[in-house]
Amino acid sequence: MKIFKLCVVVAVALVMVTAGTAMAGTLADVRAKGFIQAGVNGDLFGFGKPDAKGVWRGLDVDTARAIAVAVFGDKNKVRFTPLTAKTRFTALQSGEIDVLTRNCTQTLSRDTALGLDFCQVNYYDGQGFLVPKKLGVKSAKELNGATVCVLPGTTTELNVADYFRANGMKMKPVVIENTAELAKAFFAGRCDCLTSDASQLAGTRAVAPNPKAYVILPEIISKEPLAPAVRHGDNQWKDIVNYSVLAMINAEELGITSKNVKKMLKSKDPKIQRFLGVSPGNGKALGLNEKYAYNIIKQIGNYGEVFERNVGVKTKLGIKRGLNALWTNGGLMYSPPFK
Repeated sequence: MKIFKLCVVVAVALVMVTAGTAMAGTLADVRAKGFIQAGVNGDLFGFGKPDAKGVWRGLDVDTARAIAVAVFGDKNKVRFTPLTAKTRFTALQSGEIDVLTRNCTQTLSRDTALGLDFCQVNYYDGQGFLVPKKLGVKSAKELNGATVCVLPGTTTELNVADYFRANGMKMKPVVIENTAELAKAFFAGRCDCLTSDASQLAGTRAVAPNPKAYVILPEIISKEPLAPAVRHGDNQWKDIVNYSVLAMINAEELGITSKNVKKMLKSKDPKIQRFLGVSPGNGKALGLNEKYAYNIIKQIGNYGEVFERNVGVKTKLGIKRGLNALWTNGGLMYSPPFK
């Protein structure tokens, strides 16, 4: 009986140690090394791509910077690892990166089979088709027999096969792993159309030799909720990533911007006081500085600012908010209470 009791005590202790390690894991690691390693696209204009001066730009890049601000109070405490669709999950599973902020669709199989946890969606998307205007195609249903450029190892590959099969059409896939090389193949005329998330098609068209020579067809054939991902089991790190994205959404809901956030510290609204850390509690709950949300908005901006700066109507992509508008404006962006 004594041996049995001792085994139970040891087993419970091991569970507690394991749980404690999981809770402290990634946050302790990134604090020890002094930066966050983020996996990003690297070739997608508007979402993840270095500019002409080598500075990383994009909506997913700003998402990673927001997480760095939450942890360190400094948007520059992040390094970027460009990843292909094929290597992105392995890099996260192996610990090469701390968080994946690379246009990645949350699916049941990825949630359950890959050892990943997805956080708050930072872009709601859907799959479409990009074709040359000279092809004269007005609808995806006119693409029977077309040669289609597609990335392997993506939801895109399965979606397009399902779409053609469901509509009794045939296709000839051209599969190239790298996003930039796939775009080059399309622009060189190796395929009749390019299929991917509509946002990615807009980014690809924006860097085309002649963007006006290409058109995105009206059909959207899938749901693609794009979200940051972390390793399964590290609940504290997931909460930090989750509430870094939600902080930008909640700020927009509250009317807080990078320009007025300092002034908002004097607000008498209890919701704003809690959100900006004037009334303490939220930061401690996450293991962060009480002003973590204030710092994110001050350095990165609210979600609307991030969207418009990187992919909005005044950029080369010219994307309207659509599903990515706040819920109060008919979109899907919605934050739970910060309390």
